[in-house]
Amino acid sequence: MPKLILPRKIRKRDDSVVPFEKEKIRYAIERAAFEVLQDRLKSITVSETVTQAVLQDASRLYRTSVPNVENIQDLVEQGLMKAGFGPIARSYILYRERRAEMRQAKAALGLKDDLKFPINAMEVLKKRYLIKDDERNIVETPGELFRRVARHVARGEKNFKSAVSATEAEETFFDTMRELDFLPNSPTLMNAGTALGQLSACFVLPVADSIDGIFGALHHMAKIHQSGGGTGFNFSHLRPKGDLVKTTKGEASGPVSFMSIFDGATGVIVQGGRRRGANMGILRCDHPDIMEFIEAKIDKGRFANFNLSVAVTDRFMDAVRRNRSFDLVNPRTGKRDSTVRARTIFDLIVYGAWRTGDPGIIFVDTINRQNPTPGVGRIEATNPCGELPLLPYESCNLGSVNLARMVKDGKPDWKRLAETIRWGVRFLDDVIEVNNFPMPEIREITRANRKIGLGVMGFADMLIRLGIPYNSADGERFARRLMAFIRRESLKASTALAAERGVFPNHDKSVFARRNLFVRNATVNTVAPTGTISIIAGCSSGIEPLFAISFVRNVLSGTRLFEINPIFEKVARARGIYKREILAEIARWGTLQKIKGIPRDIKRVFVTAFDVEPEQHLRIQAAFQENCDNSVSKTINLPTESTIDDVRNIYLTAHKLRCKGITIYRYGSRAEQVLSFRGADGGPVLLEEDLVAADSEFAGGCMTGTCNF
Repeated sequence: MPKLILPRKIRKRDDSVVPFEKEKIRYAIERAAFEVLQDRLKSITVSETVTQAVLQDASRLYRTSVPNVENIQDLVEQGLMKAGFGPIARSYILYRERRAEMRQAKAALGLKDDLKFPINAMEVLKKRYLIKDDERNIVETPGELFRRVARHVARGEKNFKSAVSATEAEETFFDTMRELDFLPNSPTLMNAGTALGQLSACFVLPVADSIDGIFGALHHMAKIHQSGGGTGFNFSHLRPKGDLVKTTKGEASGPVSFMSIFDGATGVIVQGGRRRGANMGILRCDHPDIMEFIEAKIDKGRFANFNLSVAVTDRFMDAVRRNRSFDLVNPRTGKRDSTVRARTIFDLIVYGAWRTGDPGIIFVDTINRQNPTPGVGRIEATNPCGELPLLPYESCNLGSVNLARMVKDGKPDWKRLAETIRWGVRFLDDVIEVNNFPMPEIREITRANRKIGLGVMGFADMLIRLGIPYNSADGERFARRLMAFIRRESLKASTALAAERGVFPNHDKSVFARRNLFVRNATVNTVAPTGTISIIAGCSSGIEPLFAISFVRNVLSGTRLFEINPIFEKVARARGIYKREILAEIARWGTLQKIKGIPRDIKRVFVTAFDVEPEQHLRIQAAFQENCDNSVSKTINLPTESTIDDVRNIYLTAHKLRCKGITIYRYGSRAEQVLSFRGADGGPVLLEEDLVAADSEFAGGCMTGTCNF
């Protein structure tokens, strides 16, 4: 056999010349083989055989010249065909065609993609994350975005003496994001390395019972929204409607009227120049204006920039179960204002949620039983999506591990997951070091408690790869096991940071001091609704099930793209059911369950949100909550025909299961849904092409679009 003399360079499609890497050829062939064979060892054997033939041809044809990418891909096709691997060659040819179509579409959109993202991911990056110049032209690629973020966050390492250098941290942070193993929250991606520099997603602001207190909170909200953050408020300290105003001898207008001012201001501020603001409005169950608050969103269009939650106490829930009376208390005087049946309030909450999705509930006593810093204060509010109970002026930065990438050979890759958690915790702690906080009060308490929220996305994808149905007892058991592992490894990582950098300053006022545990962060884990970052990562949102198997995506530019779950696509090709008529039927229903021609074992694993019973949704949430020191954001999606009693049972069961909060959404209860099905006969609303359709930034969970933060 003649000696191989390979070309030293290869010309890319953008006309740049880079080193020739034979491993890329080997990997491409192995990937094409695996898509057809679904057997790792056989795929490696095919790759080794064909790669050698391709390299021989490359040596013969291009040893003294510079081939382009298309030349080498042609050799791969020929090599597969000559070796008798026709089906694999066909798969590779189709892959090349799809990539060519995507390149053309991206070029038409004016996008330069150096990491080979899908079109919709690129559109999301273009709208929200990639830096623009003064003429609003994109001036960075996805790879450059991740480099910008990694470099900025790694500067935090310079504040400490440790075995990890800033350079090493930057490279690891970059690789972790580039490989889509971990992504931080949106403000970090948007603002790291820019003049704005505000990197946190979640804030809670106090609202004091005075004009200065109310409008001071409004001013602070505007600054936070401008920087890309979202805000939570508890309006329970405001005196009720009709109460005395001593300075004017007039009557107070009540918390709901002041909330409308916050809502209006939010509507004219775009967060960080990239998106609409988001708020959480909370009122205690014993406030005299609670009924007005519960019904605030019954009228269409009111409080469009707010999610609403009632802060309920254990005493209230006990009164509901026992059908007892319940006192409403004036927060100004601390005296009883009136007495009502607890079930009257609870029934209004249930009806409001059934009709519009609001209000949700936060179980404020459950939250405070797990308050990590009781010596600092009592928690009264959460961030906009409810997964972060925070003290007044506290902020928190989030990041999510992509569980879809934590599976190897059909089993959880615990080693890779542990390593990703370790670097994720370090990344988020470094964010606190380099963060440009919007005001001194926020900087002070955030740095004193150093709360971080490492969470997950791609849970549904992980279950599918493991062969575990989401709607099963095995799914619930695995969720519990998984989150226990994440919690344990996160605390281990925070403990290691404390040894390097010291404990958080309020450690002596925390539960950790009592337990003689020395950690860097007062909280480490949160399960957030990952929204757009899961679109970038190409995985399912948070811990939500798949919302559809295939569907039409209404892309930001106004085009409509057909999407299919990539895991299902591979399985369908391997099992011989990747057929036009079957795909069309799936796209009409979104689910596999009613479609003929799909094997039972595939239907068993590929379940969607409306295939999952409400109680199983809730049990998955509770399983994650058991080992999550912050809270868990999850939407209990209900079909249109769900009853008020269904909602009531969910809320009662959520309290019993020790969830910290609960949100439901009944399909069709709001006009502004971001997911559309045909409906009359229990199946998907007739669309232009009679297909399930999702808005560009919908990744699963809350179908109103206000929850995907």
